[in-house]
Amino acid sequence: MKILGAKIEWLFPAYVDLRPRLRFVVFNLALLVTVTTVEPVDDQWWPILSRSLELLLILSGGFLLQAVINFMVDRFIKAFEDGDQDDVEIRRIETQLRIIRRLANAIIGVLTVAFALFTFPQVQAVGAGLLASAGVLGVIGGLAAQSLLGNLFAGIQLAFSNAIRRGDVVVVEGQWGTIGEITLSYVVVYVWDERRLIVPSTYFTSKSFETWTRNSTKMLGTIFLDVNWRVPLAEVRKEFASFLEGNELFDGRTSDVVVTDATGGFVEVRFLVSAADSSKQWDLRCAVREHMVTWLQKNHPDALPVSRVQLVDEVKATKPRTRATKA
Repeated sequence: MKILGAKIEWLFPAYVDLRPRLRFVVFNLALLVTVTTVEPVDDQWWPILSRSLELLLILSGGFLLQAVINFMVDRFIKAFEDGDQDDVEIRRIETQLRIIRRLANAIIGVLTVAFALFTFPQVQAVGAGLLASAGVLGVIGGLAAQSLLGNLFAGIQLAFSNAIRRGDVVVVEGQWGTIGEITLSYVVVYVWDERRLIVPSTYFTSKSFETWTRNSTKMLGTIFLDVNWRVPLAEVRKEFASFLEGNELFDGRTSDVVVTDATGGFVEVRFLVSAADSSKQWDLRCAVREHMVTWLQKNHPDALPVSRVQLVDEVKATKPRTRATKA
């Protein structure tokens, strides 16, 4: 095996990963062959032993097939994980491979259990009756498992419709987070504060949601400051550009300073920046806000917002006093 593994790169890791299940299958097969070829010594326990070994062989064979598929798919997933995670196409293929792996495991598991059960003659008889009434049972089962089947088909639809991908940044129910897991029935959103939001797959196929990485991870960000009418806009623009020049969070695509409003005794100044992804955009917005506030405090305190209050003295009118004259 080591000699072949030296020539075929994936062969030895596959053998190491599959060895426990492969040995169990070979052991069960050897026992079953031995039991079927040897003359029974006990008519009561020998059929039970033979049937048990047959069931173990079927189940272990199904588990071995699952392990083979998992190993193959995991190798492809690992290759894509080592690639550029900012590439939308790579994350799309990686998401689809994970769904295919889960779907294949589920199908193999169901078929393995079915094959094991159909080794019993009683179950075969029941199965024939079920096939005869499959139409009625299908309708009843579909109505009873409507929610489960809806989530199942929604999970498959999400994987192959490219609506969301693992690693996408989304806003769901007002929560900002990253798509961490996509299963056949639910999606796990990794919220920024390390919470986990479990969302049914049907949510993403029936409701609208925000995605910040549909075609690219690049983002624009805005920062608003309310300042005094005395603010020196030319110096503000110069200081803003100087701060961005040496900031590694800024990707150099877009930057601007404009006055967006001037009402209520304040001037609203908007700072526009761009970053490579949503995380850097958030950090850059916070850094710009802090720097510009600190710079105004030190260099232009008269540009800070001030509330003006005008006090008006009320002059109370009094009637003049008159002295009575003596007649």
